Amino acid sequence: MRLSIDLNADLGEGAGHDEELFELISSANIATGFHAGDSDNQEVFDAVVYQLGVFQAIASAVGVQPSHVKPHGALYNMAVRDDKLADSIARAIESVDPKLILFAPDNTELARAGEAHGLQIAREIFADRNYLNDGWLVPRTRPDALLHDPKEAAERVLRMLREGKVRSVEGRDIEVRGETICVHGDTPGAVEFARELRLQLEREGVRISAPQSLL
Repeated sequence: MRLSIDLNADLGEGAGHDEELFELISSANIATGFHAGDSDNQEVFDAVVYQLGVFQAIASAVGVQPSHVKPHGALYNMAVRDDKLADSIARAIESVDPKLILFAPDNTELARAGEAHGLQIAREIFADRNYLNDGWLVPRTRPDALLHDPKEAAERVLRMLREGKVRSVEGRDIEVRGETICVHGDTPGAVEFARELRLQLEREGVRISAPQSLL
């Protein structure tokens, strides 16, 4: 069976190369105004509902149908571990449009909350970030947080897809599942990284395609 994977990146962050990056990815995460998370769960619910509503109205005005939701920044990092915060996000998506696909790492509170509310999950893996033994990402404060070589990243992604495993920085194989790959658009050389990564994956017969809603 031919392998298929989505390639996503955050756009609208002011990095200066959105148009170039847009041509290389299959899903774009558009910034909608808020970056960091908030510890009050009702405020998070209200904020996500508000942002989704505004974004869908803008998209509809130009004839575009949004397909997925990916929490951003600190909100994402908090929601993968905090079940109440994750539930607030999932409830907000369900209340606005339950057909929207939720991007979330496998085996996290965010993925579990989405499934509990009947949302389709696209499990996210990271091409340009290193992993820890617990399956989460090496913090950006560490010098080994980023993977800079796109060929090495492609080899690692291929192993994730074929074997469901990735080697942590401590040298342990950990289990992962992925339907969408994140490439960070705000890192130096992001466009070149994404271009080479896509090229290497396609050479190995991997089809780059956005996830389709099954709901």
